[in-house]
Amino acid sequence: MKEKPNGQSIFQRWLLDNKFLSAMLMILLFLIIIFMLHKVAFIFAPVAEFFRAVGAPIIIAGVFYFLLNPMVDWAERRYNFPRIATISIQFLVLAILIVWGLAVFVPWVSSQIGSLVDEWPTYWHKIVRMVDQFTSNKQFNAINKWFNTTNTEISSWLQDYSAEYAKKGLHGVSSVVGTVTSVVIAIITFPFVLFYLLKDGHQMPAYVAKFLPAKARRSFLETLKEISTQISNYIRGQIAVAFAVMIMFAIGYTIIGLPYGWLIAIVAGILNIIPFLGSFLAMVPAIVVGIFVSPIMLASVLIVFMIEQTLEGRLISPKLLGSSMKIHPVTVLIVLLSAGNVFGVLGVIFGVPGYAILKVLVYRFYSWWESTSDIFKEAD
Repeated sequence: MKEKPNGQSIFQRWLLDNKFLSAMLMILLFLIIIFMLHKVAFIFAPVAEFFRAVGAPIIIAGVFYFLLNPMVDWAERRYNFPRIATISIQFLVLAILIVWGLAVFVPWVSSQIGSLVDEWPTYWHKIVRMVDQFTSNKQFNAINKWFNTTNTEISSWLQDYSAEYAKKGLHGVSSVVGTVTSVVIAIITFPFVLFYLLKDGHQMPAYVAKFLPAKARRSFLETLKEISTQISNYIRGQIAVAFAVMIMFAIGYTIIGLPYGWLIAIVAGILNIIPFLGSFLAMVPAIVVGIFVSPIMLASVLIVFMIEQTLEGRLISPKLLGSSMKIHPVTVLIVLLSAGNVFGVLGVIFGVPGYAILKVLVYRFYSWWESTSDIFKEAD
């Protein structure tokens, strides 16, 4: 093959050192890999079943690991405190919180939910009557027709779903029993997984790196550290923001005297784990209850919501979550919509951290490609 004076072959000059052709080649190889993985998807079926069985306790333990491990590392590094002792104290506090939750918090939430469910049809029918009265004018015929049709469709769907669920009989009962069993198993097993993660998890990256070539170990450890930082910042930040949102809503709803205010505030805090969309979803029951009480209560609910959104967007989120993940809000919305459409609820919950991990991996690969390829070198 003909060589250039500097030793480069024609193949290297026109293909490997051509940015456009190299990019097309990488895309083609990526699509081929996806196609081949799709063709051999049956190979991964046992892996999927295994993860379905142990995934829940591992995920729960992972979330608690990123929450509790910084305290364990800090105590060991600052005061040379044994990891086992710190972990034991943390488990004792968690056990006390669980006992308090089962004895006090869960019964209170159950009674509040039961009361709200009993009152919900009354709230909904009053809203329907109010909308009918408001749209009785001929100018609102189209809106009135749409609302009545939607209300009828919702009622029909609920009736059909209830009838279909009742027909399933034992199958539905077995499904519920299976779900409850999985939840109980996850709750029982995740503390054991969490204990060993806190005890030995910090040694795992170095242990895995031993099986890699010497040249790849440093990059592998740096990548794992960056991914761990991204996930840790996201989990701690989102939980802190969700707790702050719950407290703000609880204070606001208590001040205005909204019925079931604390319950709705707790729901708002839980839903706030879903970025951008959680608070708006949590406003639905608050608005419905506010409409039922009085127009003044509805206005008060909206004022509380605006104050909370202002404090969260301008003060809480920047301080607690910050810009550590460096993801644009529009990107977050696109990730939520696409991941939710493809993977459902799990996609909405894990879409953003999954995107953060993928972003780290792509950036690392691009940095390696940039440092090893002549494509990115400036022309002489």
